[in-house]
Amino acid sequence: MKMMIWRIARIGSGVVFGLLLLSTPVRGQEMSPRPRLVVFLAVDQLRSDYFTRFDSDLTGGLARLHSDGVFYLNGEQDHAITETAPGHSTMLSGRSPASTNIMANTRGVEDAKSPLLAYAGPGASPHRFRGTTLFDWMMAADPGTRVLSVSMKDRGAILPIGRAKVPVYWYADGRFTTSRYYADSLPPWVRTYNARQGVFQAAGSEWDLLLPASSYTEPDSQPWLRGGRNTTFPHRLPTDTSALKVFYRLSPLLDSLTLDFALAGARELELGQRDGTDLLVISLSATDVIGHSFGPDSREIHDQIVRLDRYVGRFLDSLARFVPADRTVIVLTADHGVMSLPEVSALAGKPAGRVTLSGLARSAGAELEHRFQTPFGFTHDNGLLFANTEALVSRGVNVDSLAEALRQQALGFPGVDRVYTPRRLALSTELAAMRWKRTIAPDAEWLIAATVDPGYIWITIPGVAMHGTTNPDDVVVPIAFVGPGIGIRHPDRTVRTIDIAPTLAALLGIRPTEVVEGVPLREVLVPQP
Repeated sequence: MKMMIWRIARIGSGVVFGLLLLSTPVRGQEMSPRPRLVVFLAVDQLRSDYFTRFDSDLTGGLARLHSDGVFYLNGEQDHAITETAPGHSTMLSGRSPASTNIMANTRGVEDAKSPLLAYAGPGASPHRFRGTTLFDWMMAADPGTRVLSVSMKDRGAILPIGRAKVPVYWYADGRFTTSRYYADSLPPWVRTYNARQGVFQAAGSEWDLLLPASSYTEPDSQPWLRGGRNTTFPHRLPTDTSALKVFYRLSPLLDSLTLDFALAGARELELGQRDGTDLLVISLSATDVIGHSFGPDSREIHDQIVRLDRYVGRFLDSLARFVPADRTVIVLTADHGVMSLPEVSALAGKPAGRVTLSGLARSAGAELEHRFQTPFGFTHDNGLLFANTEALVSRGVNVDSLAEALRQQALGFPGVDRVYTPRRLALSTELAAMRWKRTIAPDAEWLIAATVDPGYIWITIPGVAMHGTTNPDDVVVPIAFVGPGIGIRHPDRTVRTIDIAPTLAALLGIRPTEVVEGVPLREVLVPQP
């Protein structure tokens, strides 16, 4: 066996990563049979510090992933807009959002031309996604590769797979569905699963603490949350069908349902039942929904992580009944972290607050629209102010001067730290600037990109926790690899989510079909001394 190692070549001022084949044995390939299944688990908004904060309460699947393989506490979603869509686009592509073209949730998978099957709701597809993913590389090496991708969120299911038209499903209107990009009708097994009406069986049930109340050090009531309504345990699920379908997303049951659906699909599609390697992608969203509503310092998020730990453990045990554990590689990561609520930070005496540049975008756009009698598409998204710069230039606007004027105004907002114009960003090598360079696609039209001080978040709605900044609590995520031939290590060094796909490719003995930014992680591939 030969191990794929990355060569770094400099061309001008740029850096290009390429592959070399070296005669270095890969532990997983040399000592163990080829994996039958790669299980990729993305937990939306899973912070790395949850593994240390809640360590004594974790006894299930998260505990196994923490202790039984290579676990990087200092993984990074190393870009500026730390949201679900950009984060998921990095995980199995080996490339940053600037390359995948998925710069923000608002520029993610929405697609009116790809309506949902059987249910109402916004259409979705990977029409904006550029390039390839691990699944494409697996297919190039083995056309018989099977895959299934599942999530509560459309972007969580779609983006790790890329543009391939394969089984991809997400939650909508109390059931699982897909869009016409992927199929003209739902297959029988999905219709059968939906007919069980698992969501609706939870009507009137309660989400109460899993552990004794003494196990939770967090306050049970934080009055600034959710407008002061339904802020204490137990949380009762509605009996009204319409309300239940919405509130179900705000309970740990959502992850249990997603894992159950994924397990049913894996059985139906016979993943891991052949000589080659198949791929199962699962993105779990309850941590994100609960985290936004109650914050990362809440009793609710503590209980959610404990329940998620148990759910993942039961899922892995069930999966092992038809795909042997010694033929399964499991990877865990997250699409982003989350910032503490500013109210929590303020109680600890730390500077904190909420900020937005939406008003700046609206006023600048309105002034120019009034002057030229045409809109220029001014919008703000997590510090990035977009505009149709080509149209502005065509009407004689000096875009550099406009961007600099907006920069000066943005710097006056409390909590705003750095502000880059396109010209300033091109010249800067600051960490924040590099993260913006890894976010903004080369052909994107924009005027300024801003970062915020620690403790500040890009939202003005009170009582809501948020991510999306370049601050460590948003950027840092766990990355774990567990499987045959993978040793047990806890490296301290920083790695990135774009390293996951190249590492899996090396484990499987395949090559990316395009140049990628990530590099294989040596701790996963090289035997322990």
